[in-house]
Amino acid sequence: MSPYLRAPMLISREIWPSQLLLSRIVSNSFYSTTTFLTFTVEIHSNNLTHHQKYSKKQQIIYKLIKYLHDVEGLGYRKVSQKLNSWGIPTHRGKKWFNTSVFSVLKRKHQRDMRIEEVREKEYPVKISKFSLKTLTFD
Repeated sequence: MSPYLRAPMLISREIWPSQLLLSRIVSNSFYSTTTFLTFTVEIHSNNLTHHQKYSKKQQIIYKLIKYLHDVEGLGYRKVSQKLNSWGIPTHRGKKWFNTSVFSVLKRKHQRDMRIEEVREKEYPVKISKFSLKTLTFD
């Protein structure tokens, strides 16, 4: 058996599995010394939680409210009266009020801005300098 295969191997937590081969290549044939590559990788993301999408019903109600308010020019109170007269309940099955119509428009806008500006923001991947460390066993 070759002395290269019998040499003790030290795998640091900082070494990725793909660097294991490099660690074996860099390792020398001395029984008491091992050389390995160290570096850190920093990854930032705001996209770590489940992204709850609007249901079809929520999308249709939002588009209807948006149309009645923006295109038809109706105020929040008139929109709520129309929705109630058509028998369309809120998401929780309640009656519409002017404040609930305003909340639907406001919260959808806030949600879209948060997704666009915070959740989908991209950060650069940071990789530290590579260094070779030698560990000598006594």
